[in-house]
Amino acid sequence: MIRPETAWVLFAAGLLFIASLVVGVWKWQQSLSSPDGTAHRYVNVAHNAGLMYSFATSAVVAPLVQFSGWPSAVNITAAAAIIGMFTLTISNYVRLGIQARTDNQMRDLRPSLLGAREALIIGEIGGTAVLLTGFASAQL
Repeated sequence: MIRPETAWVLFAAGLLFIASLVVGVWKWQQSLSSPDGTAHRYVNVAHNAGLMYSFATSAVVAPLVQFSGWPSAVNITAAAAIIGMFTLTISNYVRLGIQARTDNQMRDLRPSLLGAREALIIGEIGGTAVLLTGFASAQL
């Protein structure tokens, strides 16, 4: 039987995948109307990152949640941190693609966003470490 928190993680993976497909349509439309046949760099990045994050969510995060030894609340909190950071990252790439003002977000990084990098590190790596230790404690 699939755990309820695993079902939510898989649902989130599906939402990320659908959003990535929609961004892919946007990418395709930009490619058709561009003189050089390419979309803006961050439209490409948003599409690729969304696809990779959706698959990482379904292929890595969901199984770690399913077979973790932690309580459901710990699993869903860790998974939500990971998926939340994935979503924020993709959203930022979409924003940069809409604005089309930069081809390098790090070069043009606003000082107000400096803490975002640390939040991503803690959310993605920390959440994964929590799920991995829960998996290891239950399965190894």
